[in-house]
Amino acid sequence: MTPLDLSLAVLALLLTPGPTNTLILLAGAERGLRGALRLIPAELAGYFLTVLPLALLGAAALEGLPALRIAVTLAAALWVAVLAVRLWRLPGPDSAGRAVSARALVTTTALNPKALIFGLVLLPSPERLGGNLALFAALVALAAVFWAAVGAGLGGAGPGGAGRPRALLVLRRLASVFLAAMSLLLALRGVGA
Repeated sequence: MTPLDLSLAVLALLLTPGPTNTLILLAGAERGLRGALRLIPAELAGYFLTVLPLALLGAAALEGLPALRIAVTLAAALWVAVLAVRLWRLPGPDSAGRAVSARALVTTTALNPKALIFGLVLLPSPERLGGNLALFAALVALAAVFWAAVGAGLGGAGPGGAGRPRALLVLRRLASVFLAAMSLLLALRGVGA
């Protein structure tokens, strides 16, 4: 795979809506673009927690343990369901609490099914692994900027992150419903695997 082909494949997956992107979008709506960008290291940490071992150990390790793939999928479904419930139950946007923490973003990203695709399919290449990982990190940051900017625009967040309270509440509820649907799809995939 050429660097251009790899970039296009990785970027296509990174820009696809999912649990991590939903949290980055919500962070942009709550905190503004600048505040959400501070979460990029957490997103990178989450991806690398899953991608690095998979890229180094390869698909052979998971082929011998099909139950592990099912367990990871079901764990991801459970975590995304927990996030959906937390987002729904959050106090009103006037409160000081934020929906997206760095810890939640690391966990969500580490359990994101996209990380399996990156680690098992797109990034492994013994002769180019370092370059592939550097390119991947840059593309993760680029996608995070995109989703954070969209969130900042939707939430009407200014430089300090002060947005329209009603818009933030609606966005949190929509994110919660989206994550609940993602959780259900993951659970069905895990059980059907």
